[in-house]
Amino acid sequence: MKFIVSSNQLLKQLQILGGVINNSNTLPILDNFLFELQTDRLTLTASDLETSMSSSISVESDSSGTIALPARLLLDTLKTFPEQPLTFVVLENNTVEINANNGKYALAFVSGDEFPKAIHIKDPSKTVLMADILATAINATLFASGNDDLRPVMSGVFFQFSTESLTFVATDAHKLVKYSRTDLKADSTAEFIMPKKALQILKGILLGSEEDITIEYNDTNAQFTFGNTTLSCRLIEGKYPNYEAVIPKENPNVMTVSREPFLNSLRRVSIFSNKTTHQIRLKIAGAELNISAEDFDFSNKAEERLNCQYQGDDLQIGFNSRFIIEMLNNLSVDEISLAMSLPNRAGIITPIDGTEEGEQVTMLVMPVMLND
Repeated sequence: MKFIVSSNQLLKQLQILGGVINNSNTLPILDNFLFELQTDRLTLTASDLETSMSSSISVESDSSGTIALPARLLLDTLKTFPEQPLTFVVLENNTVEINANNGKYALAFVSGDEFPKAIHIKDPSKTVLMADILATAINATLFASGNDDLRPVMSGVFFQFSTESLTFVATDAHKLVKYSRTDLKADSTAEFIMPKKALQILKGILLGSEEDITIEYNDTNAQFTFGNTTLSCRLIEGKYPNYEAVIPKENPNVMTVSREPFLNSLRRVSIFSNKTTHQIRLKIAGAELNISAEDFDFSNKAEERLNCQYQGDDLQIGFNSRFIIEMLNNLSVDEISLAMSLPNRAGIITPIDGTEEGEQVTMLVMPVMLND
């Protein structure tokens, strides 16, 4: 088995696949990349049993074969090369020799037969959309997903596909984000929970890409195919909570404010908040928003005033500043609205401008009890 490949092209693909490999694997074979050569096509694969990812590149070769090479060693070596052709030659003593412009390197390989086989999805449903739209949906929701091992369903993003729209939801019980596209639809209704790791990998690759991505899914697995790359993963089992039930429908008190000044004020004022609760107080009356925080243990306090547009009764409400800051950071719009009903009911943040036709973003943040 012998092939010649561009060092930069190989490194680029392996760095993407490297995101799949865990730091500590139960099976030693998973510390390797799988190389499958069929004449001039080299398919590279990485897996952690739950998630596997493959991509193929063109090489110069007239042979075929399958080997598994150590991921860390290979990546560390390739990073040091300037762009040049590399020749990989499999030797009889279970080593691969890499010939570069000014040196040669030998590394041990493992038989590719031991590598876990990629998941085959039986009877899948299929949806096709633009890669950048999926990346935007992941970006908008992923930060709101939870990290609680006792509630695994909340540690992923809920995909809800229907013949009318596509919806993506994430929540950790303190905050919730719902991202919908009414301009896109699936052929049939489907719901599944995608794990965080696979989405983080996809987000990094797809952002800004205008090519189509095909999503195939059944009850247990999902597969994403775009260009010469395929990512498959096992879905999170369980029933997603009824998120619609926690979104308050009647919110008569609505404040509109510029996102950037509001975000900057929150960042400054929250420095003076209690380090355990991160509580800030919003006091809204007329066209004025008063943002304050106090740490009674250290006698620290801060207060700022901002102009806003407000319709509703005068209101005082408390929030965990970290949650609101995180939400505003994940929006790139000029103005947002914060809709509320009572100080003990969730606040709803929605962008006023900057969204595309058919794009809807709803962010829910739970209040905290004010210490009066």
